[in-house]
Amino acid sequence: MVLKLNKVQTIILILLILTSAVSWFLLSRQSDADNNNVMMRAMMLYDPISISLFTATWTVGMAAMMFPAIIPMALLFDRLISGGNNTTKSEKQTDENLMLEEKPKYDNKKSVSLKLSLFVTCYLVVWALTGVALLLGWSIPMNSLLVGNGKQQQLFDTIFGVVLILSGLYQFSPLKTKCLGYCESPMSFFMRRWRNGIWGAVRMGAYHGLYCLGCCWPYFLLMIALGWMNLLWMGLFAAIIFGEKIWSRYGIWIARITGAGFVIIGLFTMVGIISLQNNVIGNNMQGSSSGSGNSISSENIKESKSNDNKMSNMKGMS
Repeated sequence: MVLKLNKVQTIILILLILTSAVSWFLLSRQSDADNNNVMMRAMMLYDPISISLFTATWTVGMAAMMFPAIIPMALLFDRLISGGNNTTKSEKQTDENLMLEEKPKYDNKKSVSLKLSLFVTCYLVVWALTGVALLLGWSIPMNSLLVGNGKQQQLFDTIFGVVLILSGLYQFSPLKTKCLGYCESPMSFFMRRWRNGIWGAVRMGAYHGLYCLGCCWPYFLLMIALGWMNLLWMGLFAAIIFGEKIWSRYGIWIARITGAGFVIIGLFTMVGIISLQNNVIGNNMQGSSSGSGNSISSENIKESKSNDNKMSNMKGMS
């Protein structure tokens, strides 16, 4: 379905693109060294400040990466909740016919703006919480195991290889296809999940975030698990996600080609052709050490602990 944009929808389109552009600009203002320094501190320690900084950076990154892909969903949502003012009679009748069980109740401009804002905000909140969950549930526990276990490189290469292979295989799964179908077809999503009112906008925004999570979680798991949180990888994944969601006819093939690539890299990692452990830790260390004197690494932590022990022993002798 091709949407004819009115003035309000044109403004929505511009705002989403502008928000994404500003987010990319804010991310680019921070060097990879600074980003890696923040990420490394958050990945190594249960430090509330570092975790908060990571969450803020992650949320800005989600706005940069995901807002272009949700433009069709946001525009159709605006049309459905403001159709009395912003659509032609034929379009309004079509929308009502498609919503046989729960017809949208058209609202005034303030209500439309509030609902649309809540819809987009709840969508973004789902992704912000996902980043925190991945950090606390994966990165910190895994990096605590990495500290002092450099001899077990094969074990960790195997773990990272399995993560890549599972992420790749998921791209071929029925759940991926189902979630991508709802993301590709906004009307199908609203026909299934339509709810009226303010809380309806909140619920639909959260549902859309969950469907989008079901569609795209492998990319963001890899960004955190493998330390691929730099502008190059973020831009690549953003382009893949945009292609999947916008190119409805071939989006699933983009996902499957990407999945095949993940599987191949994972197999190469497991057999030792590629070593991701050194890349994950080494890249973050290099970025941190080149960025500022506040860098943190597993070696820094061990050295700091050793120095503390030496100082305490000297005090005891004195």
